[in-house]
Amino acid sequence: MAFFVAVGTLCGICGVLAALLVLADRYLNDYGACTLTINDGRKTLEVPGGSSLLSALNAERIFIPSACGGGGSCGLCKLKVLSGGGPVLATETPHLSDAEVRSGVRLSCQLKVREDMRLEIPEAFFRIREYRARLEAKTPLTHDIVLLRLELLEPGTMAFTPGEYVQLQAPAYARSPTPVYRAYSLAGDPGDEHHIELIVRLVPNGICTTWVFEHLRVGDTVHCNGPHGEFRLTDTDREMLFIAGGSGMAPFRSMLAQMAHTGSQRRCRYFFGAVERRGMFCLDEMREYERVLPAFRFIPALSAPAEGDAWEGETGLITDVVNRHCPDCSNLEGYLCGSPGMIDACVRVLTGNGMPEEQIFYDKFA
Repeated sequence: MAFFVAVGTLCGICGVLAALLVLADRYLNDYGACTLTINDGRKTLEVPGGSSLLSALNAERIFIPSACGGGGSCGLCKLKVLSGGGPVLATETPHLSDAEVRSGVRLSCQLKVREDMRLEIPEAFFRIREYRARLEAKTPLTHDIVLLRLELLEPGTMAFTPGEYVQLQAPAYARSPTPVYRAYSLAGDPGDEHHIELIVRLVPNGICTTWVFEHLRVGDTVHCNGPHGEFRLTDTDREMLFIAGGSGMAPFRSMLAQMAHTGSQRRCRYFFGAVERRGMFCLDEMREYERVLPAFRFIPALSAPAEGDAWEGETGLITDVVNRHCPDCSNLEGYLCGSPGMIDACVRVLTGNGMPEEQIFYDKFA
């Protein structure tokens, strides 16, 4: 027992020391102004040292994709740092290949600006804009999922490709002393450039989702930036398999709206999973898409129907349902949206049934 107490005490002391080091670096070290030279001098910025590179660029209205809001878990905020970055950090290495490390690719959310730096930033990132919008409607879809409809105010329009996402800003409030950004897939009709829609699922103790559910009101002004991302439909004629659950509905709702506008004849099956009946939503909307898109079929499934659900549809894990319906996936394309665990499980099923990995596309929630 004494051994475990000693180990616990030592771990606690180490944790406190690590926190003190972070605070000391933040508040005691003065790095002064640092120069960021971008794309061989295309743009030069003077920024205060001490913050992350991601935060410094955001403050200058250069919005780098970051689905996790800078938490270091999504690996999307990669930039090439040609000089001034220092050694690669342990928090970066899980997201970087050996080739990326050799070429100077870094995670901008983990890299602190301590000195002058030379950067390469993809030109597409300079086209990402910040938007001011008004919450027009906040519609409950389930007990823990809401649909936000935002009227764009400035700029007043957004052109996006279904599958892309925006970074929504949760302002400072009681649970968060500073604004934070979180990524949400665009869920609305791409034909309506004056509005965007987002599907938000409540995450226990989540900073942004708590603000959305408990503080955001119809009529409030919100800010977001985008559009970001490369998740989108291909232009092949292969049959498509959409697979999602919960708020993973978002990009497919937008894709289906586009398919309806274009009168798509492409075959598509959409497997949508929930635990109980109360987790299902947009069922009538999906049935309407089945009506207007003859080659589309919606296949909802419950993994553990509750007593009284009176469910007559598919049951079991969504991976099991896909496996039953699609024993041969060799000439199909997979489109997945959801948690890393769900996506990894789906990839195993699809590849196990013959689908080449290059025919699988996904939006993995951080």
